[in-house]
This record gives sequence, structure tokens and C-alpha cells, in this order.
Amino acid sequence: MNREIENIIRQKSEELFAKVKGIREHIHAHPELSYEEFETMNYVSQQLTAIGIEHSTQVGKTGLVATIRGEQHSKQDEAIALRADLDALPIQEENEVAYKSAKDGIMHACGHDVHTSVLLGAAEILHELRNELPCPVKLVFQPGEEKNPGGATYMIADGVLENPKVKKMFALHVFPDMEVGKVGFKEGIYMASCDEIYITINGKGGHGATPHQCIDPIVIGANIVTTMQQIVTRKCDPKIPCVLSFGHFEALGATNVIPSKAYLKGTFRTMNEEWRAEALQLIQKTGEDIAKASGGTADVTISKGYPYLENDAETTRGMQKMAVAFLGEEKVEDLPIRLTAEDFSYYSQLVPVCFFRLGVRNESKGITYGVHHPKFNIDDDALKIGMQMMCLAAFS
Repeated sequence: MNREIENIIRQKSEELFAKVKGIREHIHAHPELSYEEFETMNYVSQQLTAIGIEHSTQVGKTGLVATIRGEQHSKQDEAIALRADLDALPIQEENEVAYKSAKDGIMHACGHDVHTSVLLGAAEILHELRNELPCPVKLVFQPGEEKNPGGATYMIADGVLENPKVKKMFALHVFPDMEVGKVGFKEGIYMASCDEIYITINGKGGHGATPHQCIDPIVIGANIVTTMQQIVTRKCDPKIPCVLSFGHFEALGATNVIPSKAYLKGTFRTMNEEWRAEALQLIQKTGEDIAKASGGTADVTISKGYPYLENDAETTRGMQKMAVAFLGEEKVEDLPIRLTAEDFSYYSQLVPVCFFRLGVRNESKGITYGVHHPKFNIDDDALKIGMQMMCLAAFS
């Protein structure tokens, strides 16, 4: 990419900053949960129409797809895809800002409002530069990243990687651990698979003073939680990253009442598909066997989620090199692996991808809260960097 185009990208991102900031604040104030993003879809559609970009709506139910082509491109040319996600989370916002969520219990606490507004800004710049693009650019606005089975599955089923065929794909994600102005990259395996575990323990309730007449589901549940940790510590190859965590244990008895049922909910994450399959079988069997040994039963349901995310080495290395040239080496960081999950992983199983991080932190402004926190927010300057990086990806 030549210096003249770089300068145009810098200039246009500055010129569009106020507009993109307004778009982000509108989306933030009107969040919608996974697979319910109808208003957001219509709003994004209006923005694309105003730019002059033809597009399709209701892709993957509530997603949108558009393709930017220059005069030099044919319909047979393969495309670079840029993806943003649309959905929010079931969280009550605690920020006191003018654009605070207008919907009780729903908040853009993971930054998808940022991703969408950044891609709209980049789309306007790339539309202006369409006759300079090395290949067509496909814009993917995807629903349902936060909820199984992942909106990416629906988009793929609706042909998002075809017509034009996608040859490589990029996405960014806000990163509140990183200072605004910086971006981060990781070649190879970067994020974990993610499966949800639901266990209903069936016992026999009764008086707390006569436990011998009961089958205590609380004790069974405690044994299940502690014993299952041995699946990670004693069954998993220690070279494979792996986490098994239970975040919900419900048993509605009383001080002198042993309940009949208890409920566990947890998550299993790893970065090896063979071990993943084996571990899920062990989780199922362990839960059932412990309950049976105590005289009860356990109904173990596993909701299989996203696979691990692997960044293509060549694609990621090339994008990182462009970021260094554009921002300066001190603004580009190497990232460690994370056992968080992302449904962008589905694309990574099919085409070369680069999923990278956008710094949004500013301690001097008190912008330090992590994603999924009710006080999550960003330094708005990240919007400029985000637009610039997505434009660079289109020229990669």
C-alpha cells in the first residue's frame, strides 16, 4: 500500500470520527440481544444505503452482507472479508453517560457497538477508495456472537463465504487490557473452544436432622465439582491449555431442609479438538457415576459451542507488519493465548483469518473496566485506530 493511500485513510478517519462516534453511541443506547438485532440491522442498513453501498439484510436472520467493488474487479474475483458483530449482553449498565443503554438489563458490554461503528466508518473510506482496492471487500455484519451456536454458523450456512468467494478474513475486538492507540496480534492458535455444561442432580429431600433418610444433591454436587477438576489436572496433557469452571450451583433447601434437586452450570475450554471430545465424554460419565454411587441420578447436558480460533500465520504476520508501518512498532504488541472464546473461530476453520485486538483503555479517564462488566466503556480515540486497521486489512 502506497503512502498516498495511507494518508487518505488517516485523513478520512479523522474526518469521519464525529460521525462514527455518533453511530457507536446510537447503537450503544439501543442494544439488542443475540438473534434479536432487528433494529440494529435496519440501522446499519440505513447507514450503508447513505454511503451508497448495496447490501443484503436478513442474512443469518439478522445479519447484513455487502461487497465493495472497484471498476477493475469482476464478480469472479475473490474477496477479503471484514467482520463486525451486532449483539449485546444481558447486563444492566452502570455507566452514567448520555448514551447509556435505554433498555433495562441489556448492554453493549463487549464492544460490539464499537466493532459495528468502526466497520461502517471503514466501509465509507473503502467505498471512496474502491478503485484502488487490490480485490473486492466483503462487509460482514454478524448477529449472535455471544450465544450458542454462534451467529457465524448461520452466516456461513447462508453463504457468506461465497459469491464472491472469501480468500481471507479479518476481525478486530476491543481489548480493555491494552492502552488506546495500540493493537495486538497472535499468530496460530489464539482462543479456546467453549462448551457449556448443565447438570441436574436428582436426590431425595428431607429433614436436615435425618440425612440418612435422604439422598443429598448438595453433597453429590460438591463431589461432582471437586472430582471433575481431576479431569483437567490428571487426564489432560499439561501442554494443552484447558479450563473447567462451574459458575452456578443452585440447591433451594433451607437450614434444616435437604432439597430434592441441585443444579450446576459450567464451562469447559481447551485448544485441542481430540482432547475436547475425550474430556466432554469424561465430564458426562463422571457426573452420572458420582450421582449413581450416592444413590441419586444426574442429567448431564453439554451444549457444544465454538471451536478454537486459529489465526493464519501468513495473514496475521502480514497484517501485523502493516500495522507496525502505519502506527509505529511501539504501538503494536504480541499477544499471549487466551481461553476466552469467539465464534469467529468458525470462519478460521474454513478460510485464513486474522483476529486482532484494539486497545481501548485510558486510566486517566477511568476507562479500565473489562468486557462483560456493567461499567465497560472505551476511549473514543480507539474508533479512529479501528477504522484505520480495518482499511489496512482491505489492502493486505
